[in-house]
Amino acid sequence: MQYLINGRQMVVDSYGAGAALLLVHGLGGTANSWFPVVAAFAGSRRVIVPDLPGAGRSGPNPDVSIDSLVTDLLGLLDALDIPCAQVVGHSMGTVICQHLAARAPHRVLDLVLLGPLAEPPAAARPALRARAAAALNQGLEGIADTVCERGLAATTRARQPVVTGFVRELIVRQSPAGYAAHCLALAAAVKADPTLIQCRTLLLAGHEDTTSPPASVVELAASLPQATHIELADCGHWTALEQPAAVVAAMQAFYAE
Repeated sequence: MQYLINGRQMVVDSYGAGAALLLVHGLGGTANSWFPVVAAFAGSRRVIVPDLPGAGRSGPNPDVSIDSLVTDLLGLLDALDIPCAQVVGHSMGTVICQHLAARAPHRVLDLVLLGPLAEPPAAARPALRARAAAALNQGLEGIADTVCERGLAATTRARQPVVTGFVRELIVRQSPAGYAAHCLALAAAVKADPTLIQCRTLLLAGHEDTTSPPASVVELAASLPQATHIELADCGHWTALEQPAAVVAAMQAFYAE
């Protein structure tokens, strides 16, 4: 369904009924990145899955930033008459979700962060800006191949070719301008103040994740007041797609506490 949020068109999928579960995709992702989680929780929750402005089916936002995406998600919750939600993010989405929880703690019941990062490391920022330029000038095929090579675990590439193909398809089907804008938004991202994030948080990270390496995830978990960290074997950065059963099991255990 399409919504006009803060003057921008946002396409949002919704499944099930009950307490709200908001799923926020990362760079190169769309609502379709979340199907394993949707399948597990649509029977017990109202699962809200947007394509962020500039990604997937949603309209463009050339001036997109982490702050604007937080504002758009709050606007979406308002439009759907959802006072608060359980919130789940992947990759860049984890940065957005941390800022959402810091800015509007009364709207976030708890956080689950997959492939989490507080902010890009200094060395990654020029690489993200270069990737934005490549998307605009050369298209997304080469970027998609690199993401699959570096972002997926070796076991995933060897044993789950459908996952590799799906991740590649997610990226090549993006708008080059929208993908570039998201690269620049992530390159400029700064971490949220962890002392403002008071809700319980579950961090799920792949052992072979080079975007969110295990050591950085341990550091992030230590900075959050109520964080639990689980490392997943044979998993790279596309956590819910590479290890869906483990991700769902960890989420279910976290929600049952």
